[in-house]
Amino acid sequence: MARVVVICGTGMSNLSKVYENKSDSDLTKIRIDTEWGAVPISVIDIKGDKIFILDRHHSNSEKRTPPHMIEHRANIYAAMSCKPKIILSVNSVGTMREDFPPGEIGISGDIIDFTQVPWTFFDDDANHSDRTLIFDEKAILCCEKALYKQDIPVIKELTVAQCIGPQFESPSEIDALDILGADVVGMTLGPEQRLISESDIPHVALACSSNWAAGRTPGNRDAEINHHEIDSMASKLQRRVIDCINSLIVNF
Repeated sequence: MARVVVICGTGMSNLSKVYENKSDSDLTKIRIDTEWGAVPISVIDIKGDKIFILDRHHSNSEKRTPPHMIEHRANIYAAMSCKPKIILSVNSVGTMREDFPPGEIGISGDIIDFTQVPWTFFDDDANHSDRTLIFDEKAILCCEKALYKQDIPVIKELTVAQCIGPQFESPSEIDALDILGADVVGMTLGPEQRLISESDIPHVALACSSNWAAGRTPGNRDAEINHHEIDSMASKLQRRVIDCINSLIVNF
């Protein structure tokens, strides 16, 4: 039976409910305690196949944890505790590419992370995980086929620039990241991938284009970025994300 962990955030807070309503499944909620805090997870059971949906911004109150305050070790430890065969990160990103406008989904291929924030499970004894090929090729192919079924152009090998937030980037910062080779920018994939790389669990990441990066709105370099609009745009992509999850269930 398949076991898939989905780590999601902006625009995906009700993904488990959408999934439950779309499929013949049972939804339960669990909490996994870690030394870095408790992590709530929604579990969807479809005839023995299990999907564990983890909202990376979970909080103990009605507020949502901002990206710079997420305890990624708790989230990834909880994800690994579910003993998945594949981990899927779903990330809302700002796009720098005209051929990848808001409303599209691409597949991440690499990361640029110069934030100098260390994320590791090995503080006492050095563990240097290899990150030459950070995303699983089989999982990438599964997601690509799922997206192609909808006759949507699929852009793979997107390079994601990791920024800390919670503020959005400035136009000059975006220009610099573009020069370095970034295609999109986000605030959460870098730490997640670093920690997952210390395990043997395959990882794949979807980049949900939710807004133009600062200074990149066609015809209006001064266009402001509104998080509520980003959240709304990302939420429209939930059913496409579900198609990718279903493909991973079949193949892992």
